[in-house]
Amino acid sequence: MISFAGKTALVTGGGAGIGRAIAEALGKLGARVAIAEIDPARVEAVRAALDGSGVEALVSATDVRDVAQVETLMSQIDQRFGGLDIVVNNVGDFLGVVKPFDSTTEAEWDALYAVNLRHMFIVTRAALPLLRKGGQGRSIINISTIEAFRGIPMCPIYSAFKAGVTGFTKSMALELAPEGIRVNAIAPETTETEQVKPSQFVKPQYREHVQRWIPLGRFGEPRDAAGCAIFLASELSAWVTGVTIHMDGGALAAGGFYRTPEGRWTNTPVVSDSGFGF
Repeated sequence: MISFAGKTALVTGGGAGIGRAIAEALGKLGARVAIAEIDPARVEAVRAALDGSGVEALVSATDVRDVAQVETLMSQIDQRFGGLDIVVNNVGDFLGVVKPFDSTTEAEWDALYAVNLRHMFIVTRAALPLLRKGGQGRSIINISTIEAFRGIPMCPIYSAFKAGVTGFTKSMALELAPEGIRVNAIAPETTETEQVKPSQFVKPQYREHVQRWIPLGRFGEPRDAAGCAIFLASELSAWVTGVTIHMDGGALAAGGFYRTPEGRWTNTPVVSDSGFGF
């Protein structure tokens, strides 16, 4: 049986979507849970949910892009729980920047960097002293995207910073291995969250085809990421570090192949437009 009793986990962006699913799963399995969440309404909602489930939790209105706020949160975690065992760097966002590269601005680059990679540096650096207080089974889990492993037109800046998460994960895994701290990542394909709602983006006339576009037949759900995180945080993955789990329903393996309405496979378009309603 998997148990995180006696362990403390920090989940950034834990107020909704993938982050909340991971936080709730860790809490259900006995972990004390700290959450950094920028949205005040989500702070109150997830605090109430965890309290109602009997999870010992510290939910903080924290902007993980801000060094001072992150350091304050780490101090609060240390005072209340005495250290950390698990850190989930979940925050990330494409910020609606979908445009040709030469139309992007430096302000957009900076914003994408801050929310997709810089915050990971800030949180990880601040969390290391607390992780070093822990015992066996310490783990850092970085949430990336499958777009770090394939091209994505109109989002090259976002993709570049997510690819940076891969290099950071591998390098930190080597650096921290002698201390027994494992570092891994999860790269989700499009997942139904508050930030991205693929089932709504697909035009109504194409929604019945989603089961053929993704080999496992559906878009991702937050619980899928929670399952991967539980594996990476637990002793089940005690000899796993420096890797990224492709949580993508087989999309990357398909490499552009899709099933046709007749059940055959093709790598040519099966719709006459983008398929999306935006």
